[in-house]
Amino acid sequence: MSSPRGNALIGQSGGPTCVINQSLVGVVEASRDSDRIENVYGALHGVQGILDENFVDLGRETQETLERVAVTPCAALRSVRKKPTREECAKVLEVFRRHDIRYFFYIGGNDSAETAHLLNEIAVAEGYDVRLFHVPKTIDNDLRVTDHCPGYGSAARFVASAIMGDNQDNRSLPGIKIDVIMGRHAGWLTAASLLAREHEDDGPHLIYVPERVFDLERFVADVDEMYTRHGRCLVAASEGIHDADGNPIFSSKEVDSHGNVQLSGSGALGDFLAATVKEKLGSKLRVRADTFGYLQRSFAGHYSEVDAREAREVGRTAVRVATSGEAPHGSIVILRKDGPVYEVSFGCTELSNVAKVTRDLDEAYIKGDRDIAPAFLDYVRPLVGTMPSAGRLSDFPVGG
Repeated sequence: MSSPRGNALIGQSGGPTCVINQSLVGVVEASRDSDRIENVYGALHGVQGILDENFVDLGRETQETLERVAVTPCAALRSVRKKPTREECAKVLEVFRRHDIRYFFYIGGNDSAETAHLLNEIAVAEGYDVRLFHVPKTIDNDLRVTDHCPGYGSAARFVASAIMGDNQDNRSLPGIKIDVIMGRHAGWLTAASLLAREHEDDGPHLIYVPERVFDLERFVADVDEMYTRHGRCLVAASEGIHDADGNPIFSSKEVDSHGNVQLSGSGALGDFLAATVKEKLGSKLRVRADTFGYLQRSFAGHYSEVDAREAREVGRTAVRVATSGEAPHGSIVILRKDGPVYEVSFGCTELSNVAKVTRDLDEAYIKGDRDIAPAFLDYVRPLVGTMPSAGRLSDFPVGG
């Protein structure tokens, strides 16, 4: 299959990550090296920027600038949460024709893959020769086919580090602490809190993920049990926890263009859980809640080196596959090789395999209704890099 000659366009969409710009730079570098790509442009604010023809010339950037951008969190091209209609996708193709765009690389999650899939369907129907590729990113780690997603390792590292520090705080001044972590449908990020446990009495003492039904009365009883056992209790809960009918425990009822309900951004879920614990277990208890929010995906300087390398490589792989003629469209995936040493390969799957539908946390990694299985540690440790270790005094008694 021959590849066309023309210009490349890159867009970024959805929630940013600490390494999303590594993928951007990977696409730019590989595009500038390709004899099939003449110019490489960036669309500001994703598909909206394409509709507005709001482009920048990425080919003119110096390597020094690109390297500084690569280690800067969040979307350098700025992002968007927009689900284009079929009519808008047809307009996107008109823009492609005007600017001779023959390669489009959309960096984002499953909603972005859905947009690329829709664009591809229309391009095929209209006979316009363009290579449409989804470059994966999401801290939720919920894309299908791939072993893990660029952005997840860094966010998991942040969550584990934050929980580790919160555990020390909770041990210093005992009480009940609830941390709400991103994860609408999948508990991958919340599961990373397990990395904070080094000693038998370390938190998080309770971990709740969306793959299990959340019962409020059982939750209160769980907290009471741990508080009685340890004299304190640290909880890690996904923002997407829900009741038996699938209703979020707490949400703002606001939705974006993809139909996603705003969950924990306001801190309301954590406040609700904390208030419930105080009401049921005693108003004099020391109960606090934090919502990690956007910090999980944008904390400068706190990224996984493995995550950064792989994010750069998925960008390069997208260009290689697109320009080599291996596939006319697709989503880039990371596949883990079997063996005692962590190794991965990079490949491509159909857009339809990734678009829209999310991947849950594997059942093998969930322990009951309130914990994560130790087997998960073997999966996540290579992705986050070397974690800090908390020291403890031996508490030798005087005269003992």
